[in-house]
Amino acid sequence: MTAPERAGAILTVDLGVVAANWRLLHDRLGGAECGAVIKADAYGLGVEPVAKALWQAGCRTYFVASLDEGATLRGILPQADIFVLHGVAQGEEAEMTANRLVPVLNSMDEIARWGAHARSSSAAPLPAAIMIDTGMSRLGLEPDEARGLASDPSALDGISLSCLMSHLIAAEERANPLTARQLAEFNTLRRLFPPARASICNSSAVFLGRDYALDLARPGAAIYGIAPMDGEQNPMGRVVELKARILQVREIDSPRTVGYGATHRANARIRVATVAAGYADGYMRSLSNRGSGFIGGIRVRVVGRVSMDLITLDVTGVPAQLARAGEYVELIGPHHSPDDLAGEAGTIGYEILTSLGRRCHRTYIPSPLEGQG
Repeated sequence: MTAPERAGAILTVDLGVVAANWRLLHDRLGGAECGAVIKADAYGLGVEPVAKALWQAGCRTYFVASLDEGATLRGILPQADIFVLHGVAQGEEAEMTANRLVPVLNSMDEIARWGAHARSSSAAPLPAAIMIDTGMSRLGLEPDEARGLASDPSALDGISLSCLMSHLIAAEERANPLTARQLAEFNTLRRLFPPARASICNSSAVFLGRDYALDLARPGAAIYGIAPMDGEQNPMGRVVELKARILQVREIDSPRTVGYGATHRANARIRVATVAAGYADGYMRSLSNRGSGFIGGIRVRVVGRVSMDLITLDVTGVPAQLARAGEYVELIGPHHSPDDLAGEAGTIGYEILTSLGRRCHRTYIPSPLEGQG
């Protein structure tokens, strides 16, 4: 990790807010268990510090994407329940078992292989979850496959059914009728199976009412401060701050241009600050001539193209003592959320967080619960 005095950009992660966000979600679930999706290095924020903060807050069930992510998390949280959402690829069965990971089985082939592995390697059934596709059309059993599986109990020999899951398409759109349809179909299908925990609730569905909580919720983005509902005030606390150092400030006048491709031309005399952040740091190229930051609470606009290591900002309206070499620009922070930056980039807050580069110096504000649990 780059030392702070040498870093062009500094990313601060508030672990206390991570814990508080998880508790807010937990308290809305009406008694259902609240897990945490911690895949992709905890959405880019660092799986070890985030996982420990969540454990101290009371989280006991975690969801990762892959076997490797699960093995890493097992080394951090020896007692956690860990589900692997991508299931178990051929040849991964023994390692999955050795790490005490619970695969989310997404196909009849996976179910057959996991059952065979369990019967040949374990005196007791091995736990697994099963994903049922109710409309996402990505991973999971088709409804007809789920009905066929439920009608043949022998197909689950060797498997202890830990959870039945589905994945919501558009829960962030409160009025979208697809969400209720998915819940209804999932409830119909899960009743065909032996009793098991049920899970369909993502970050957004936490705010749709108790019917969606079922037995186990698996929020992700909201834990990290991303707004869970479209068009509504964000109830989640701010987890991250990203600031970048000003390297140089210059004055230019028409007809001078800024950056690669001469995509911005000065129409009058302006001051331009060159800042040490670029797409190699996760500040996306799509923010060229669209992004913004804040200096002393004053919005400043990106002018010209974002390059690998640098961006250029129009700081004409900022007092010179604030916009000078060595000072910092807020790219994400109290004035500019990840969702705000995502809107400028034409993407979503998830991509902003998971794109933040490793060149940033990372600072973690500890949770008040650190050392407990």
